[in-house]
Amino acid sequence: MEKFIIQGGKPLTGEVTISGAKNAAVAILPATILAGGVCVIENLPNISDVSASVRILSEMGAKVTMLDKSTLEIDTSCINSTAVPNELSRQMRASYYFLGALLSRFGSGTVAMPGGCNLGPRPIDQHLKAFTSLGATDSVEYGMINVKADKLEGAHVFFDTVSVGATINAMLGAVRAEGQTVLENVAKEPHIVDVANFLNMMGADVRGAGTDVIKVRGVKKMHGCTYSIIPDQIEAGSYMVAAAMTGGNVLVKNIIPKHLEPITAKLERAGAMVEEFDEAVRVTRVGALQATNIKTTPHPGFPTDMQPLMTVLLSVAEGTSIITEGIWENRFRYVDELVRMGANIQVDGRVAVVEGVRELLPAPMRAADLRAGAALVVAALAANGVSEIDEISHIERGYEDIVEKLQALGADITRIERPSPPNSAAV
Repeated sequence: MEKFIIQGGKPLTGEVTISGAKNAAVAILPATILAGGVCVIENLPNISDVSASVRILSEMGAKVTMLDKSTLEIDTSCINSTAVPNELSRQMRASYYFLGALLSRFGSGTVAMPGGCNLGPRPIDQHLKAFTSLGATDSVEYGMINVKADKLEGAHVFFDTVSVGATINAMLGAVRAEGQTVLENVAKEPHIVDVANFLNMMGADVRGAGTDVIKVRGVKKMHGCTYSIIPDQIEAGSYMVAAAMTGGNVLVKNIIPKHLEPITAKLERAGAMVEEFDEAVRVTRVGALQATNIKTTPHPGFPTDMQPLMTVLLSVAEGTSIITEGIWENRFRYVDELVRMGANIQVDGRVAVVEGVRELLPAPMRAADLRAGAALVVAALAANGVSEIDEISHIERGYEDIVEKLQALGADITRIERPSPPNSAAV
Protein backbone atom coordinates (compact mmCIF):
# COMPACT_ATOMS: atom_id res chain seq x y z
CA MET A 1 0.00 0.00 0.00
CA GLU A 2 1.92 3.01 -1.28
CA LYS A 3 0.94 6.64 -1.66
CA PHE A 4 2.31 10.03 -2.65
CA ILE A 5 2.44 12.92 -0.22
CA ILE A 6 2.71 16.26 -2.00
CA GLN A 7 3.26 19.72 -0.52
CA GLY A 8 2.01 21.89 -3.36
CA GLY A 9 2.18 25.54 -4.29
CA LYS A 10 5.70 25.60 -5.70
CA PRO A 11 6.45 26.48 -9.35
CA LEU A 12 8.34 23.72 -11.13
CA THR A 13 11.68 24.84 -12.57
CA GLY A 14 14.56 23.10 -14.27
CA GLU A 15 14.97 20.29 -16.78
CA VAL A 16 13.31 16.88 -17.15
CA THR A 17 14.32 14.10 -19.52
CA ILE A 18 11.50 12.09 -21.05
CA SER A 19 11.65 8.29 -21.10
CA GLY A 20 10.75 5.90 -23.89
CA ALA A 21 7.14 5.66 -25.01
CA LYS A 22 5.06 3.26 -22.90
CA ASN A 23 2.56 2.58 -25.69
CA ALA A 24 5.35 1.67 -28.11
CA ALA A 25 7.31 -0.41 -25.60
CA VAL A 26 4.41 -2.66 -24.63
CA ALA A 27 3.92 -3.55 -28.32
CA ILE A 28 7.58 -3.81 -29.33
CA LEU A 29 8.44 -6.24 -26.51
CA PRO A 30 5.90 -8.88 -27.68
CA ALA A 31 6.98 -8.20 -31.26
CA THR A 32 10.49 -9.48 -30.43
CA ILE A 33 8.92 -12.97 -30.56
CA LEU A 34 8.83 -12.59 -34.35
CA ALA A 35 12.62 -12.35 -34.55
CA GLY A 36 13.22 -15.84 -33.23
CA GLY A 37 16.63 -14.50 -32.28
CA VAL A 38 18.30 -11.68 -30.38
CA CYS A 39 16.93 -8.14 -30.21
CA VAL A 40 18.43 -5.26 -28.27
CA ILE A 41 15.77 -2.74 -27.26
CA GLU A 42 17.00 0.67 -26.14
CA ASN A 43 15.25 3.59 -24.42
CA LEU A 44 12.80 1.32 -22.59
CA PRO A 45 10.90 3.09 -19.80
CA ASN A 46 11.40 1.57 -16.35
CA ILE A 47 7.68 1.15 -15.58
CA SER A 48 5.52 -1.68 -14.28
CA ASP A 49 3.85 -2.41 -17.64
CA VAL A 50 7.27 -3.00 -19.20
CA SER A 51 8.28 -5.18 -16.25
CA ALA A 52 5.13 -7.27 -16.74
CA SER A 53 5.88 -7.71 -20.45
CA VAL A 54 9.42 -8.82 -19.65
CA ARG A 55 8.18 -11.32 -17.07
CA ILE A 56 5.77 -12.75 -19.65
CA LEU A 57 8.58 -13.20 -22.17
CA SER A 58 10.80 -14.82 -19.53
CA GLU A 59 8.12 -17.26 -18.37
CA MET A 60 7.49 -18.26 -21.98
CA GLY A 61 11.15 -19.23 -22.35
CA ALA A 62 12.82 -16.11 -23.71
CA LYS A 63 16.22 -15.16 -22.34
CA VAL A 64 16.21 -11.55 -21.15
CA THR A 65 19.40 -9.74 -20.13
CA MET A 66 19.50 -6.18 -18.76
CA LEU A 67 22.37 -4.31 -20.38
CA ASP A 68 21.59 -1.06 -18.55
CA LYS A 69 18.62 0.63 -16.91
CA SER A 70 16.87 1.31 -20.23
CA THR A 71 18.32 -1.41 -22.49
CA LEU A 72 17.39 -5.09 -22.70
CA GLU A 73 18.78 -7.92 -24.78
CA ILE A 74 15.98 -10.37 -25.59
CA ASP A 75 16.57 -13.78 -27.17
CA THR A 76 13.24 -15.28 -28.27
CA SER A 77 14.73 -18.30 -30.05
CA CYS A 78 14.00 -20.51 -27.03
CA ILE A 79 10.32 -19.66 -26.49
CA ASN A 80 8.60 -22.92 -25.55
CA SER A 81 5.02 -21.83 -24.93
CA THR A 82 2.29 -20.08 -26.90
CA ALA A 83 0.17 -19.32 -23.82
CA VAL A 84 0.70 -16.12 -21.87
CA PRO A 85 0.64 -16.73 -18.09
CA ASN A 86 -2.83 -15.88 -16.84
CA GLU A 87 -2.07 -13.60 -13.90
CA LEU A 88 0.56 -11.61 -15.78
CA SER A 89 -1.68 -10.98 -18.77
CA ARG A 90 -4.42 -9.65 -16.52
CA GLN A 91 -2.13 -6.93 -15.16
CA MET A 92 -2.15 -4.79 -18.27
CA ARG A 93 -4.23 -4.08 -21.34
CA ALA A 94 -1.38 -4.50 -23.81
CA SER A 95 -0.95 -8.21 -23.11
CA TYR A 96 -3.14 -8.79 -26.17
CA TYR A 97 -0.18 -7.94 -28.42
CA PHE A 98 1.23 -11.36 -27.60
CA LEU A 99 -1.68 -12.85 -29.57
CA GLY A 100 -0.59 -11.28 -32.85
CA ALA A 101 3.08 -12.11 -32.37
CA LEU A 102 2.46 -15.73 -31.29
CA LEU A 103 -0.07 -16.33 -34.06
CA SER A 104 2.32 -14.97 -36.66
CA ARG A 105 5.31 -17.04 -35.58
CA PHE A 106 3.79 -20.23 -34.18
CA GLY A 107 0.28 -20.35 -35.66
CA SER A 108 -1.44 -20.15 -32.28
CA GLY A 109 -1.66 -18.03 -29.16
CA THR A 110 -3.58 -17.88 -25.88
CA VAL A 111 -3.98 -14.82 -23.66
CA ALA A 112 -6.31 -14.05 -20.78
CA MET A 113 -8.82 -11.26 -21.25
CA PRO A 114 -6.54 -8.27 -20.65
CA GLY A 115 -6.63 -5.91 -17.67
CA GLY A 116 -5.41 -2.32 -17.35
CA CYS A 117 -7.36 0.84 -16.59
CA ASN A 118 -11.15 0.70 -16.48
CA LEU A 119 -12.06 3.33 -19.05
CA GLY A 120 -15.21 1.63 -20.26
CA PRO A 121 -15.84 -1.20 -22.72
CA ARG A 122 -12.76 -1.91 -24.81
CA PRO A 123 -13.67 -4.97 -26.88
CA ILE A 124 -11.07 -6.77 -28.92
CA ASP A 125 -13.48 -7.64 -31.73
CA GLN A 126 -11.45 -5.61 -34.23
CA HIS A 127 -8.30 -7.53 -33.29
CA LEU A 128 -10.10 -10.83 -33.88
CA LYS A 129 -11.60 -9.50 -37.11
CA ALA A 130 -8.08 -8.97 -38.43
CA PHE A 131 -6.88 -12.39 -37.31
CA THR A 132 -9.85 -14.22 -38.86
CA SER A 133 -9.41 -12.25 -42.10
CA LEU A 134 -5.87 -13.64 -42.23
CA GLY A 135 -7.22 -17.18 -41.87
CA ALA A 136 -7.21 -17.77 -38.12
CA THR A 137 -9.99 -19.12 -35.94
CA ASP A 138 -10.71 -17.72 -32.49
CA SER A 139 -12.52 -18.74 -29.35
CA VAL A 140 -12.98 -17.43 -25.83
CA GLU A 141 -13.14 -20.03 -23.07
CA TYR A 142 -13.03 -19.44 -19.31
CA GLY A 143 -11.77 -15.91 -19.85
CA MET A 144 -8.97 -17.00 -22.19
CA ILE A 145 -8.71 -15.81 -25.80
CA ASN A 146 -7.42 -18.46 -28.21
CA VAL A 147 -6.36 -17.90 -31.82
CA LYS A 148 -5.10 -20.56 -34.19
CA ALA A 149 -4.23 -20.91 -37.88
CA ASP A 150 -2.74 -23.65 -40.02
CA LYS A 151 -1.76 -20.99 -42.52
CA LEU A 152 -1.98 -17.19 -42.59
CA GLU A 153 -2.71 -15.48 -45.89
CA GLY A 154 -2.78 -11.82 -46.82
CA ALA A 155 -6.19 -10.14 -46.74
CA HIS A 156 -8.02 -6.83 -46.93
CA VAL A 157 -9.15 -5.56 -43.52
CA PHE A 158 -11.31 -2.48 -43.04
CA PHE A 159 -11.59 -1.64 -39.33
CA ASP A 160 -15.06 -0.61 -38.15
CA THR A 161 -13.50 1.80 -35.66
CA VAL A 162 -10.06 3.36 -35.40
CA SER A 163 -8.18 1.23 -32.89
CA VAL A 164 -4.52 1.50 -31.93
CA GLY A 165 -4.44 -1.99 -30.47
CA ALA A 166 -6.15 -3.64 -33.43
CA THR A 167 -3.91 -1.82 -35.90
CA ILE A 168 -0.75 -3.04 -34.16
CA ASN A 169 -2.05 -6.57 -33.66
CA ALA A 170 -3.03 -6.77 -37.33
CA MET A 171 0.49 -5.70 -38.35
CA LEU A 172 1.98 -8.34 -36.05
CA GLY A 173 -0.29 -11.01 -37.48
CA ALA A 174 0.32 -10.05 -41.11
CA VAL A 175 4.10 -9.69 -41.29
CA ARG A 176 4.64 -13.41 -41.97
CA ALA A 177 1.37 -14.13 -43.77
CA GLU A 178 1.62 -15.27 -47.37
CA GLY A 179 0.97 -12.39 -49.79
CA GLN A 180 -0.09 -8.81 -49.13
CA THR A 181 -2.37 -7.51 -46.41
CA VAL A 182 -4.09 -4.14 -46.74
CA LEU A 183 -5.30 -2.49 -43.53
CA GLU A 184 -7.72 0.45 -43.86
CA ASN A 185 -9.16 2.93 -41.35
CA VAL A 186 -6.14 2.33 -39.16
CA ALA A 187 -4.79 4.32 -36.22
CA LYS A 188 -1.99 6.79 -37.00
CA GLU A 189 -0.39 7.49 -33.61
CA PRO A 190 3.40 7.92 -33.39
CA HIS A 191 3.76 4.56 -31.64
CA ILE A 192 2.06 2.86 -34.61
CA VAL A 193 4.87 4.19 -36.78
CA ASP A 194 7.45 3.15 -34.19
CA VAL A 195 6.20 -0.44 -34.12
CA ALA A 196 6.16 -0.56 -37.93
CA ASN A 197 9.74 0.74 -38.04
CA PHE A 198 10.79 -1.93 -35.56
CA LEU A 199 9.13 -4.67 -37.60
CA ASN A 200 10.90 -3.43 -40.72
CA MET A 201 14.23 -3.48 -38.86
CA MET A 202 13.56 -7.18 -38.19
CA GLY A 203 13.03 -7.83 -41.90
CA ALA A 204 9.30 -7.18 -42.31
CA ASP A 205 7.81 -5.20 -45.19
CA VAL A 206 5.34 -2.72 -43.66
CA ARG A 207 4.47 0.47 -45.54
CA GLY A 208 2.12 3.36 -44.89
CA ALA A 209 2.21 3.47 -41.09
CA GLY A 210 1.07 6.91 -39.99
CA THR A 211 -1.46 7.15 -42.85
CA ASP A 212 -4.99 5.80 -43.29
CA VAL A 213 -3.82 2.67 -45.14
CA ILE A 214 -1.07 0.26 -44.11
CA LYS A 215 0.19 -2.39 -46.53
CA VAL A 216 2.05 -5.42 -45.23
CA ARG A 217 3.77 -7.82 -47.60
CA GLY A 218 4.46 -11.07 -45.77
CA VAL A 219 8.00 -12.38 -45.42
CA LYS A 220 9.08 -15.93 -44.67
CA LYS A 221 11.67 -15.12 -42.06
CA MET A 222 12.56 -12.31 -39.68
CA HIS A 223 15.67 -11.63 -37.61
CA GLY A 224 16.91 -9.78 -34.57
CA CYS A 225 18.00 -6.14 -34.52
CA THR A 226 18.90 -3.23 -32.28
CA TYR A 227 16.18 -0.62 -31.90
CA SER A 228 15.62 2.53 -29.82
CA ILE A 229 12.06 3.38 -28.78
CA ILE A 230 10.70 6.87 -29.43
CA PRO A 231 10.17 9.31 -26.53
CA ASP A 232 6.84 9.22 -24.71
CA GLN A 233 4.61 12.04 -25.95
CA ILE A 234 2.15 11.64 -23.05
CA GLU A 235 4.84 11.77 -20.38
CA ALA A 236 6.21 14.87 -22.11
CA GLY A 237 2.75 16.43 -22.25
CA SER A 238 2.22 15.66 -18.57
CA TYR A 239 5.32 17.62 -17.53
CA MET A 240 4.36 20.43 -19.91
CA VAL A 241 0.98 20.72 -18.21
CA ALA A 242 2.62 20.56 -14.77
CA ALA A 243 4.91 23.45 -15.71
CA ALA A 244 2.01 25.56 -16.96
CA MET A 245 -0.24 24.62 -14.01
CA THR A 246 2.32 25.68 -11.40
CA GLY A 247 3.46 28.81 -13.25
CA GLY A 248 6.90 27.30 -13.65
CA ASN A 249 9.70 27.20 -16.20
CA VAL A 250 10.60 23.70 -17.39
CA LEU A 251 12.76 22.44 -20.23
CA VAL A 252 11.32 19.10 -21.39
CA LYS A 253 14.14 17.15 -23.08
CA ASN A 254 14.40 14.05 -25.29
CA ILE A 255 11.17 14.64 -27.18
CA ILE A 256 9.98 14.88 -30.78
CA PRO A 257 8.24 18.29 -30.98
CA LYS A 258 6.04 17.26 -33.92
CA HIS A 259 4.48 14.51 -31.82
CA LEU A 260 3.46 17.16 -29.28
CA GLU A 261 1.76 19.59 -31.68
CA PRO A 262 -1.86 18.96 -30.54
CA ILE A 263 -0.79 19.35 -26.89
CA THR A 264 1.32 22.42 -27.57
CA ALA A 265 -1.51 24.14 -29.44
CA LYS A 266 -3.96 23.71 -26.55
CA LEU A 267 -1.43 24.76 -23.94
CA GLU A 268 -0.67 27.95 -25.84
CA ARG A 269 -4.38 28.67 -26.22
CA ALA A 270 -4.73 28.23 -22.46
CA GLY A 271 -2.07 30.86 -21.79
CA ALA A 272 1.20 28.91 -21.60
CA MET A 273 4.27 29.79 -23.63
CA VAL A 274 5.96 26.91 -25.47
CA GLU A 275 9.36 27.39 -27.08
CA GLU A 276 10.44 24.59 -29.41
CA PHE A 277 13.98 23.31 -29.97
CA ASP A 278 15.24 20.34 -32.00
CA GLU A 279 14.65 17.76 -29.26
CA ALA A 280 13.15 19.80 -26.43
CA VAL A 281 10.48 22.31 -25.51
CA ARG A 282 10.49 24.96 -22.81
CA VAL A 283 7.16 25.65 -21.09
CA THR A 284 6.55 28.80 -19.05
CA ARG A 285 3.58 30.78 -17.85
CA VAL A 286 3.41 34.31 -16.45
CA GLY A 287 -0.22 35.45 -16.73
CA ALA A 288 -3.52 33.80 -15.86
CA LEU A 289 -4.73 30.63 -17.55
CA GLN A 290 -7.54 31.06 -20.07
CA ALA A 291 -10.49 28.76 -20.79
CA THR A 292 -10.52 26.74 -23.98
CA ASN A 293 -12.50 23.84 -25.44
CA ILE A 294 -11.06 20.38 -26.08
CA LYS A 295 -12.34 17.30 -27.89
CA THR A 296 -10.30 14.13 -27.87
CA THR A 297 -10.02 12.31 -31.19
CA PRO A 298 -7.66 9.77 -32.77
CA HIS A 299 -4.26 11.08 -33.86
CA PRO A 300 -3.50 13.68 -35.13
CA GLY A 301 -6.25 15.09 -32.92
CA PHE A 302 -5.94 15.83 -29.22
CA PRO A 303 -4.94 12.60 -27.41
CA THR A 304 -7.40 11.08 -24.96
CA ASP A 305 -4.54 10.26 -22.57
CA MET A 306 -3.95 14.00 -22.09
CA GLN A 307 -7.59 14.82 -21.38
CA PRO A 308 -7.46 14.42 -17.56
CA LEU A 309 -4.33 16.57 -17.35
CA MET A 310 -5.80 19.38 -19.44
CA THR A 311 -9.02 19.24 -17.42
CA VAL A 312 -6.99 19.83 -14.27
CA LEU A 313 -5.25 22.78 -15.92
CA LEU A 314 -8.53 24.31 -17.10
CA SER A 315 -10.13 23.87 -13.67
CA VAL A 316 -8.23 27.00 -12.59
CA ALA A 317 -8.50 28.91 -15.90
CA GLU A 318 -10.53 32.08 -16.26
CA GLY A 319 -13.89 31.32 -17.87
CA THR A 320 -15.76 28.21 -18.94
CA SER A 321 -14.16 25.29 -20.79
CA ILE A 322 -15.98 22.39 -22.43
CA ILE A 323 -14.17 19.05 -22.57
CA THR A 324 -15.58 16.38 -24.88
CA GLU A 325 -14.23 12.84 -24.60
CA GLY A 326 -14.43 11.22 -28.01
CA ILE A 327 -12.68 7.92 -27.22
CA TRP A 328 -13.55 6.36 -23.83
CA GLU A 329 -16.86 6.65 -22.01
CA ASN A 330 -15.54 6.34 -18.43
CA ARG A 331 -12.66 8.79 -18.66
CA PHE A 332 -14.20 11.39 -16.28
CA ARG A 333 -14.24 9.20 -13.17
CA TYR A 334 -11.46 11.28 -11.65
CA VAL A 335 -13.59 14.45 -11.62
CA ASP A 336 -15.03 13.61 -8.18
CA GLU A 337 -11.49 13.87 -6.78
CA LEU A 338 -11.03 17.32 -8.33
CA VAL A 339 -14.38 18.47 -6.93
CA ARG A 340 -13.04 17.55 -3.48
CA MET A 341 -10.24 20.02 -4.19
CA GLY A 342 -12.75 22.77 -4.94
CA ALA A 343 -13.00 22.41 -8.72
CA ASN A 344 -16.30 23.34 -10.36
CA ILE A 345 -16.88 20.64 -12.98
CA GLN A 346 -20.18 19.21 -14.21
CA VAL A 347 -20.11 15.95 -16.19
CA ASP A 348 -22.86 14.77 -18.49
CA GLY A 349 -21.89 11.54 -20.22
CA ARG A 350 -18.83 12.28 -22.32
CA VAL A 351 -18.93 16.05 -21.82
CA ALA A 352 -17.51 18.02 -18.90
CA VAL A 353 -18.25 21.71 -18.33
CA VAL A 354 -15.41 23.30 -16.37
CA GLU A 355 -15.97 26.62 -14.62
CA GLY A 356 -12.57 27.91 -13.60
CA VAL A 357 -11.96 28.56 -9.90
CA ARG A 358 -9.30 30.75 -8.32
CA GLU A 359 -7.33 27.85 -6.85
CA LEU A 360 -7.46 24.19 -5.94
CA LEU A 361 -7.32 23.11 -2.31
CA PRO A 362 -5.25 20.19 -0.98
CA ALA A 363 -7.14 16.97 -0.29
CA PRO A 364 -6.71 13.20 0.08
CA MET A 365 -7.30 11.55 -3.30
CA ARG A 366 -7.33 8.19 -5.05
CA ALA A 367 -5.91 7.46 -8.50
CA ALA A 368 -8.63 5.72 -10.54
CA ASP A 369 -6.39 4.98 -13.53
CA LEU A 370 -3.02 5.83 -15.04
CA ARG A 371 -3.68 9.24 -16.61
CA ALA A 372 -6.20 10.29 -13.98
CA GLY A 373 -3.54 9.57 -11.39
CA ALA A 374 -1.03 11.75 -13.21
CA ALA A 375 -3.63 14.51 -13.39
CA LEU A 376 -4.19 14.34 -9.63
CA VAL A 377 -0.43 14.65 -9.09
CA VAL A 378 -0.44 17.85 -11.15
CA ALA A 379 -3.46 19.15 -9.23
CA ALA A 380 -1.71 18.47 -5.92
CA LEU A 381 1.45 20.21 -7.13
CA ALA A 382 -0.58 23.38 -7.74
CA ALA A 383 -2.63 23.30 -4.52
CA ASN A 384 -1.26 25.20 -1.52
CA GLY A 385 -0.92 22.61 1.23
CA VAL A 386 -0.48 18.88 1.66
CA SER A 387 -2.32 16.35 -0.51
CA GLU A 388 -2.16 12.57 -0.40
CA ILE A 389 -2.74 10.28 -3.40
CA ASP A 390 -3.53 6.60 -2.89
CA GLU A 391 -3.42 3.68 -5.36
CA ILE A 392 -0.34 5.06 -7.07
CA SER A 393 0.38 1.70 -8.72
CA HIS A 394 -1.79 2.99 -11.56
CA ILE A 395 0.56 5.96 -12.03
CA GLU A 396 3.68 3.83 -11.92
CA ARG A 397 2.36 1.76 -14.84
CA GLY A 398 3.25 4.63 -17.16
CA TYR A 399 5.64 7.14 -15.53
CA GLU A 400 9.26 6.27 -14.91
CA ASP A 401 10.84 7.75 -11.76
CA ILE A 402 8.03 10.28 -11.42
CA VAL A 403 8.98 11.16 -7.83
CA GLU A 404 12.65 11.68 -8.66
CA LYS A 405 11.90 13.70 -11.79
CA LEU A 406 9.48 15.99 -9.97
CA GLN A 407 11.86 16.41 -7.04
CA ALA A 408 14.56 17.51 -9.49
CA LEU A 409 12.14 20.23 -10.66
CA GLY A 410 11.73 21.49 -7.10
CA ALA A 411 8.52 19.65 -6.17
CA ASP A 412 7.97 18.54 -2.59
CA ILE A 413 6.77 14.98 -3.23
CA THR A 414 7.54 11.77 -1.38
CA ARG A 415 6.49 8.17 -1.91
CA ILE A 416 5.71 6.28 1.27
CA GLU A 417 4.68 2.74 2.02
CA ARG A 418 2.16 1.94 4.69
CA PRO A 419 1.06 -1.37 6.21
CA SER A 420 -1.67 -3.27 4.38
CA PRO A 421 -5.04 -3.59 6.15
CA PRO A 422 -5.18 -6.62 8.51
CA ASN A 423 -7.68 -8.47 6.31
CA SER A 424 -5.90 -7.78 2.99
CA ALA A 425 -4.31 -11.24 2.88
CA ALA A 426 -7.75 -12.82 2.86
CA VAL A 427 -9.09 -10.75 -0.02
